[in-house]
Parts: sequence; C-alpha cells; structure tokens
Amino acid sequence: MSKINKTESFSRYEFKFLLNHKKAKQIESEIKNFMVLDDNAEKKKNKKYFVRSLYFDTPDYSNFYEKVDGIKIRKKFRIRSYSNSSKKNPIIFLEMKGRKNQKTYKLRTQILYKHLDYLLDKNKLMLLLNFYSKKNKVINDFIYESFKKKIEPKILVDYHRRPYINKFGLLFRLTFDTDLKSSKGSSIFDTKNKYNFKDCVAGKTILELKFERSIQPWFHRIIQNYNLMRLSVSKFAIGMEQNGYGSETSN
Repeated sequence: MSKINKTESFSRYEFKFLLNHKKAKQIESEIKNFMVLDDNAEKKKNKKYFVRSLYFDTPDYSNFYEKVDGIKIRKKFRIRSYSNSSKKNPIIFLEMKGRKNQKTYKLRTQILYKHLDYLLDKNKLMLLLNFYSKKNKVINDFIYESFKKKIEPKILVDYHRRPYINKFGLLFRLTFDTDLKSSKGSSIFDTKNKYNFKDCVAGKTILELKFERSIQPWFHRIIQNYNLMRLSVSKFAIGMEQNGYGSETSN
C-alpha cells in the first residue's frame, strides 16, 4: 500500500493591518483596479469563504508566549478546514506554520477525514504511519511534538475571508478577514454542542498582505494615503487571550 507523502510549502513575507470596516471597504474598492478575487471566493455567493482552524499548544502555552514575546524562530501546528460541519466529508489539512526571522513559512498535508481522530488521540497517533509516509515532514514533526512537547488542541478560530491575488507577476495576495470568533475546543467539529464562541476584534477587519519579494508600488501609496500601521495581529493569540489561556485564570 502506497503511503501519502504529498505536502505543499509556502514561504513569504506577511504584513497585517487592523482596520475598521469603512476603511477596509475603501481599500478593497481601490485594489480591484490591480487585483482579482481568488477562484475559491469568486464562486461563492457572497464572494468570501469560511475558514476554521484548530490550534495546538503545549501544557505551558509555549507557542502562545513565543508569539506574544516576538520570538524570531518559532512554529505551531493547526488543523484547518473550510467547513464547520463534518456531514459532507470535508477537506482537512494538517498545517505547520512558522517564522524564520522576517519570513513566514507554511507546510501542509491533506488528511483524510476518516483519519481525523488519529490526530486528536495520542493513543491512535502512531496509526498515521500506516497511511502517511515517514518522509512526510508535517506528519513526522507533528507526531514528534505530540509526544516530546505534549502539544494538544486548545483553541478553535473561525472567520470569513475574501482574498485577492495579483493579476500579473509574482505572488502578491491580500485577504480581508472578518467575523473572527474563537472558542475552547478539542476537536475541529462540534458534535456535542460544547463550543462557546466569542467575538474577537468586533467591528474590525484584519487585512493580511502576503508577498514573496517586494510590495507593489500602488499598495505603498495605499499604505501612505490611509496611514496604515503594520501590527502583530495573530488570530491564534487573540483567540487564546479571549478564552483565558496563557493567564493565571486559565483552566
């Protein structure tokens, strides 16, 4: 039986901005002169798609504190889906996202839905090696950190994304993320109605800029015209804080 070894890798610069909805709409109107909607959003009725991520952390919240403290070399794991229901055999990815100095990187591998429980139960975790190659770095590193650092699912983050891509040339991607919510959770799909979602950054849009080499000159003008301030905005950290993780009051 052949084992799954396919992974996708991304390496890029990421800048983030926190905007009120009015300013976000104004900027979105301007960028349409230079960018087009991502195909995944174009086919949606409201031109945006749903994103759900289940983030892992250690018992002492080391991933959270590394982010808050701005550690230059760090990584974390998450399970990502574009559905909030398990009813239609949703697509699922295991992702390892990290940072090396100024650049962020992401490696991901698709996980079959029937194997989801293996990721969430350490007693079943090694069964993944029956189906996924030991050369699959995402799977291999996830298993290692599950036992070595005892990472486990902590926080669930939902939002809606409207992504734009460059019409021509190198990677230049802008995403407008809204309706950010978070909940404590140990699984990516809630079958027992245990989730308690809380609004995060209410009334705000998170604008994310992803690029390989340089910022387009026209976007430099937008940064100047709208006085955009680059911020360290992490949906993972916001969700953790919103739900009391990483503090003396957390359970």
